[in-house]
Amino acid sequence: MKKTKASTVLAIVTALAVLAGCGGGGGSASGTKQQGSGAQGESDQPVAITIMANLHTPEVPSDKIEKLIEEKTNTKLEIQWVPDGTYDEKVNASFATGTLPQVTLLKNAASLINMRDAIRNGQFWEIGPYLQDYPNLSKLKPEVLKNTAVDGKIYAIYREVPLSRQGIIYRKDWADKLGLGAPTTIDEFYEMLKQFKENDPDGNGQNDTIPLTDRNDLVYGAFKTVSSWFGTPNNWGEKDGQLLPEFMFPEYVETMKFFKKLHQEGLINQDFPVTSKTDQQNLLTTGKAGVYIGAMGDVSSLEPKVLEINPDAELDVQNKIDGGPNGFGVWSVPGYGSVTLFPKTAIKTEEELKQVLSFVDQLMSPELANLIYWGIEGEHHTLEDGQVITTEDTKLWDREVKPYQVLQVGGPLTVEGFLEAKHTRPVKAKAEALIVENNDFLIEDPAAALDSKTYNEKGVQLQELIKDATYRFMLGDIDEDGFQAAVDNWLNSGGQQIIDEFNASNEASK
Repeated sequence: MKKTKASTVLAIVTALAVLAGCGGGGGSASGTKQQGSGAQGESDQPVAITIMANLHTPEVPSDKIEKLIEEKTNTKLEIQWVPDGTYDEKVNASFATGTLPQVTLLKNAASLINMRDAIRNGQFWEIGPYLQDYPNLSKLKPEVLKNTAVDGKIYAIYREVPLSRQGIIYRKDWADKLGLGAPTTIDEFYEMLKQFKENDPDGNGQNDTIPLTDRNDLVYGAFKTVSSWFGTPNNWGEKDGQLLPEFMFPEYVETMKFFKKLHQEGLINQDFPVTSKTDQQNLLTTGKAGVYIGAMGDVSSLEPKVLEINPDAELDVQNKIDGGPNGFGVWSVPGYGSVTLFPKTAIKTEEELKQVLSFVDQLMSPELANLIYWGIEGEHHTLEDGQVITTEDTKLWDREVKPYQVLQVGGPLTVEGFLEAKHTRPVKAKAEALIVENNDFLIEDPAAALDSKTYNEKGVQLQELIKDATYRFMLGDIDEDGFQAAVDNWLNSGGQQIIDEFNASNEASK
């Protein structure tokens, strides 16, 4: 396991002039129109652009921001919003039927890996050679683009995300009542959960609190972050000079044992393997649960909902839980969150591709980047000293702004004039500071830029064997021998080929 130290200082240039028009004024996004190949092309008629995007809110958003994007890019958008929980299934079904839209968002790195064979088979446009022709897209980081590449070629536009946002959000008022500080070790974390279970932290006289709320996600739920605390590698790790999958390391098994203990002792919601993210968060916001593990930035949307039900409640965040022999570490992403692909079934010609890329380039302009991420000045945010203060109306935010953030291209490191937030809530400011601090303790995936033909073909299917066995172990349905049997099945069903191919790819890259 290797930890890398990244810079903790992000220099973001704030230019107030870029807000001109963000409140709904006319004009097109500056510096983005390509002569003869832009979204506007050689005609004043709006260009139709089809998009499929994953939806992180319960309802389809208002089209207010969509209309402004259309106005500023001279396009007519057709956005298909698909619930995040079923998004990969929808993408796969649309791909199989040849009905993907021109702009197809993929949720994460795993979704992109799943598409590698289709990319190799010529189903998507290679866009690398075109990026230099666009003033904004040309600013995307080469090292991040490399992590999205297939056989060294660039097919995807990426959305920048912090390298690791993971940590815990917890009820500080409960902890204060019980004389507990922020946990700094796994033992202290366990003690917090135990006291949240046994000592009536909400003061209602009933033994009805759920210490930890979790969901059916081994990556972005609690499991992978807790696994980092135990010292588990990030997806792949090195052992005796060879790359092996994380679940073949003893630290992964120790993490499963820890969750099994939490489940047996009632320290976690008993149905966590089938709990959605929305239901997981509801357990915290309604005062039924006391600890949430995931993106610390989620505190900005969770805190208002908690206070709406209990004005005396208080949330706090913590990142550094030291449990492994090498000290605190936290898993990281490979520099990007979602990516965008451009299917040849939807984009028939190079000229049409250039029109679509011009539209995407405009989304990366300062004006539209800030509109997409922060909404409309005066409605969704205000400015103070050149920094953004977002609305306190979380329902308005979820309805009109949050869904459109998935359309973000690049991010603060690649968009000059991307506005910085001014956090009026202390806990949100603390969360953002801890997210930056995480950069000093990253556990990177050594296989992020490597390739395996068998993994591309069978990796997602085979991972289901491990996912199922992991949940079964945590629920007490199988023991260590049962889990090892699942690992052996994985190895015999193609997993050994994956190991061999990743190691060959690793050697070839040296």
